[in-house]
Parts: sequence; C-alpha cells; structure tokens
Amino acid sequence: MNNKHKKILLSIISPILLFSMVALYNIENIPATIFIREGNEIKSNRFIKLKQSTISGISGKKFDISFLGIIPVKSVSVKAVDNRISVYPGGVPVGVKLNTKGALVVGLCDIESSNGKVSSPGAVSGIQIGDSIIKVNGQEINSAEDVSREINANSTEGAKVEILRKGTIITKEITPVKSLKDNSYKIGLWVRDSTAGVGTLTFYDRNSGMFAALGHPITDVDTGTILSVNNGEIVKSSILSVRKGEKGSPGELKGIFVDEDNSLGKIYKNTQCGVFGKSNGKIINKKFNKPMEIALRNEIKTGPAQIITTINGEESEMYDIVIEKLLPQEEPGPKSMIIRVTDPKLLEKTGGIVQGMSGSPIIQNNKIVGAVTHVLINKPDTGYGIYIEWMLKDSNTIKN
Repeated sequence: MNNKHKKILLSIISPILLFSMVALYNIENIPATIFIREGNEIKSNRFIKLKQSTISGISGKKFDISFLGIIPVKSVSVKAVDNRISVYPGGVPVGVKLNTKGALVVGLCDIESSNGKVSSPGAVSGIQIGDSIIKVNGQEINSAEDVSREINANSTEGAKVEILRKGTIITKEITPVKSLKDNSYKIGLWVRDSTAGVGTLTFYDRNSGMFAALGHPITDVDTGTILSVNNGEIVKSSILSVRKGEKGSPGELKGIFVDEDNSLGKIYKNTQCGVFGKSNGKIINKKFNKPMEIALRNEIKTGPAQIITTINGEESEMYDIVIEKLLPQEEPGPKSMIIRVTDPKLLEKTGGIVQGMSGSPIIQNNKIVGAVTHVLINKPDTGYGIYIEWMLKDSNTIKN
C-alpha cells in the first residue's frame, strides 16, 4: 500500500474512530437511573441501542445499552416521574446546624509525657484524619467530650476504639498516654463534633414536608470529609453584608441566625447533593410563594435562565444567568452544569456567585431545573449548578 492509499484510508478511519470514542464516552456517562415523564418512551437511535430486559411496562425496568447494537456498554434503570410534580422554590437564606455521627478526627498530635514526647497513640494504631470515632470501649460517642471521658474512664486497661472509615467500621486497640500538661490520659487526636453556617434553601415539598438546601455536601473545613449526620436542623437566617467576589478571591454572603429556638426543620441527610430533612411546618418563600414544576435533565437547555437568591436581609430576588453547558453525569454530584451570571445588579453587588449562595434554585421556563453549587475562583461570575433531579432523588421526592 503506497502513501497515497494510506492517507486516504487514514482520512476515512480517523473520523470514525473519533466519533466512536465520543459516542462511547457519552454512553458511559449515561446515569445508572434515568428519570422520564409518565407516558413518555425511551427510544433508541442508529448509534445507541436500547434493549429492554423485561417486556411489560417501562418504569422500574432495566435497559441494556449497546453501541450500534453490537458492543454492550451498560444497563440502566428507568423510572417514571409524575407529570404534575411541583415544589415550592427556596432562595431564602437558612442557618444550618449539624452534629456529626461520632467525633470526626481532624488532626493528630504528639503528647508530652513523663517519658518525653510520645507520638500520637491514635496515629500509631492506624487511625487516620477523616475517620469518625463512633464507640470507645463499647460506649457510643456523640461528642468530643465523650471521647475524652471514655478514654480516662478506662485509662489503665487501654481503649478499644471503633471508627467509621468510608462506610466501613474498623476496630483499633489504643494505649492512652498520661499528659504532663493536665494529668489526663490522651490518645493524640483532635476531634470535632459539630459545624454551623449559612446557606440557601432550594425547595420545599408540600406533599412530603421534605426540604432541600445547599446542593453540595457539608464537609469538614480541615479534612474535606463529608460529615455524617447524627442530628441537625435549619433555622431562619438574615444576610447582613456581602463581600464581593474577585478573580482569585471568592466572595461571601455574611449572615446571622434568626430566632434560633424556632427550628424550621430537622436535617436527616448530608449527601453529595446537599442537605435534606423534614420541615416542622410550611417553608414558603414570601415573594415566590407558588409551587413550580421541575424539569428533568433532558428538558433543560443551554441558554437564558434565572436564579432566586437573597443578598440582603431575608427578601429574595430573581436574577438573570445563562446556562452555558450541560455536563454528563453517571453518578449524583454537585457539578451538573456550568452557569454564568449576567444580571448587572447581581454582578455589581456580588461580582457573580459567592459563598452562601449555594442552594439557590435555578429557574428556566418557569420550572426549577437545578441549584447553584460552586463558583470558579478565577471567574467569579461563573460556576456550577446541580440537576434538580439529583436533589429530588435524595429528598425522596422522586424514588430511585
């Protein structure tokens, strides 16, 4: 084969290979569960073939996906969503209080003893930053004080410590060391048991009483670990001031908790998609006080949209944005779409997206399509949003 023929063959094969790689990549990023409207159908096309594993009905059934009907790629579950599903939009600031399950390890430290400096007994036993201590000598741990008390109660016998690490319970044997500083026994760990901050409510579902906020998980500031929930609550909040975002320096909404003794609801879940719980009553935005329909990911388009958010006091406003890109996501997560603030008033006041705005509902064609989650540090007018179906799923508003 001469060079001319090789070039011709290469010019034919190259686009085919490129197309195939792109198609396979997009198929791989089809989520494990696809939500569709009741009465709609899942259809194949010439490149992506769907074969139903069972023949009766669609909702709750499995479909096998193949490329060109030849190369098997994956199986997906299809769930039908009520055509009439609607929720009340949020956009109002809320104070979030969260107590962790157990005590989260956020640091390791040496101990000054009568024998000199001793390396952290906890670290020596294999405990790592990001682990949660859930039991000491069989006693449940609900606070940092519980850890200290149980370690000192059985100081001469050592400590049997149960930790939770990425969903797995592990047991460690630790020998505490007596500290010269205060004569108490220690295991050389810094732990934390709670956190609090201000975020934005995304929606309230009147039928179930469930609420959703933030659109991203609450993580420990030092370790980045997603905090497991023992208990928590949301309370009213008011925005006092705004630090404007600039390139390289994200802005922030600064707020205070209002009427802390009057809880708006209990938090039950802290996931990749936000915080979720049951309200103690109706949580309805005074200005945007009508239920809105939701849009599934296949109904969202790039182009103009709005966000509902609060940057002063407790009164929310609607501001213009653009949905610039819809991203493929196989698993739930807070980075579903790229959005850019275009509203002159919001840009003047905040510079774009700022901390505390997370959870602000994204509206397109009078439907809730997602929520604001992150800002790009070097482009404060641009950031990420999450598909609303991920948040609806974690709130059990739609079933997986």
